[in-house]
Amino acid sequence: MVSQITRGIKISVLTSFEGTYFKNYKINFAFAYQITIENQSKDSVQLNSRHWEIYDALNDLDTVDGEGVIGKKPVIKPGEAFSYSSGCLLSSPIGAMKGYFNMVNFTSTKSFKVLIPTFKLSAPFAIN
Repeated sequence: MVSQITRGIKISVLTSFEGTYFKNYKINFAFAYQITIENQSKDSVQLNSRHWEIYDALNDLDTVDGEGVIGKKPVIKPGEAFSYSSGCLLSSPIGAMKGYFNMVNFTSTKSFKVLIPTFKLSAPFAIN
């Protein structure tokens, strides 16, 4: 698990390899990840959007931007946490992801970015 704290918001990531799948006559490597967003600040915050950079050892960088996460824009009060699971397909057994969440602080009404630490995606058989 990797974790990082930005402005009192702790992001923790746990990953797993889910197997190989054929799609469009091509092998894909499936990875799942669980993100936990813990509000260690004194203010309530809301996650509004996300930005991902997905690195695949056999492909170019892929970026993904979108509203909220899993169809939600969670409000996280001080001392509370929000967790969700998602995944991605890579064309190689090794890759990585990183990014950030755009959030708003309800007390100051200011927007800010919370960094998502770089996390590795690797199939167990690809590691020595």
